[in-house]
Amino acid sequence: MECRPSHGSHFPQFRVKRRYFGSGDVVHREDGGASSSGQRETRTGIRPNDDPPTSRDLLLLLGFCAALLGLIITALPARADTGPVTVSLTSGTTQAQQVANFWLGDSRRNLLQATPYGVQTVISGRKRTTAAKTLAAGPTAVEPVGRALRTAGLSENLSLPTTTGKVFFVGADGLPHWCSGTSVQSAQRNLVLTAAHCVYDTVGGATTLANWAFVPGYTDDAPPWGLYVGKSAVAHHSFDAYTDHGHDYAFAAVYNGVSQPSTGGLADTGRLGDNVGGQGIAWNQQPNRTVNVFGYPAGSHPDNTAPYTGKTLETSQGPTFPFQPTDLYADDLVGAASPFTDKGSLGSPWLLSYRPDRGLGYVIGVTMSVSDIDLDDRYDTAVSATFDGDVSPVYSSAAQLWSGSIAG
Repeated sequence: MECRPSHGSHFPQFRVKRRYFGSGDVVHREDGGASSSGQRETRTGIRPNDDPPTSRDLLLLLGFCAALLGLIITALPARADTGPVTVSLTSGTTQAQQVANFWLGDSRRNLLQATPYGVQTVISGRKRTTAAKTLAAGPTAVEPVGRALRTAGLSENLSLPTTTGKVFFVGADGLPHWCSGTSVQSAQRNLVLTAAHCVYDTVGGATTLANWAFVPGYTDDAPPWGLYVGKSAVAHHSFDAYTDHGHDYAFAAVYNGVSQPSTGGLADTGRLGDNVGGQGIAWNQQPNRTVNVFGYPAGSHPDNTAPYTGKTLETSQGPTFPFQPTDLYADDLVGAASPFTDKGSLGSPWLLSYRPDRGLGYVIGVTMSVSDIDLDDRYDTAVSATFDGDVSPVYSSAAQLWSGSIAG
């Protein structure tokens, strides 16, 4: 038996083939004619002494084909339609060491020459009067964890968080770029939060951006707490499968930090959370909350003024509000009043209840684009995916990822 499509039809044509046992009968042809007995008609599946297939034959064959299709589908790798998806950023310790040397080698040339990432930095939109999505439950939060000691020698301004830094990677253009990002609290003290499209390659053919690493407290001087190479990342299925900017956030588990001493090799500087602490994270927060946005904005406003250089950590403060994009398909977005320019701002954390004396708060959003909602040629709004209950399983999955050391 075989299942195959007939010409000119989208439905399968079922044929029953039986062995030839006699002669002197008529061979029935597809065109409705007949040929003399004993001749083999190559265009038909019915041979001499055969009866046309009965309804029972067809039902049996349909059952066989359905069972075969079920076996094929079952054999395919399963993938959830919702929830977290984990992707690799490096294949193991050897590759992670190569990534560290890429950024730290040659007097940190690639770090210094990296430019702010320019993908999906600006969207058009307006304020909404109500949120597009009703939050399903009350506010939920994971508490922040501070580092043991904050010293002025490693931070120009003690009111700024030590957790915020730059995410470095090689883009689809083959050049080094950066976004903003932040350390967040996790069981393994190794977690970085940024925009998902600062982790995924949404432009080229690769799944993730290459040579991914994080430098907290970045300045043009040597990384104060080391460089942390990404091991794996967790994002929501909707972004992984469809680049849904309504879920444009991702958590990356990073290896222990490393520095490159003058004697060569890589020296271990410890776990990220132990060195700089980790921000809390909260979801299901109602709009109109005041947040502090921290990041490394660069570039210029549409009117060509350029107030930021991208070389130092900047901050702004303003209320959040429901945001409706007009040139991007994403319903569940929120805005925050912020004058940050586009490039460099991607991945900037929005901190609720920020305490300058501790440098800690609760992340309730990360910048995935900026907007000029009053159309005065100056960016005035940072835009984030809504941190609703969908964040919880993504964070929970990422918070358990172990990484370890790559020193050597």
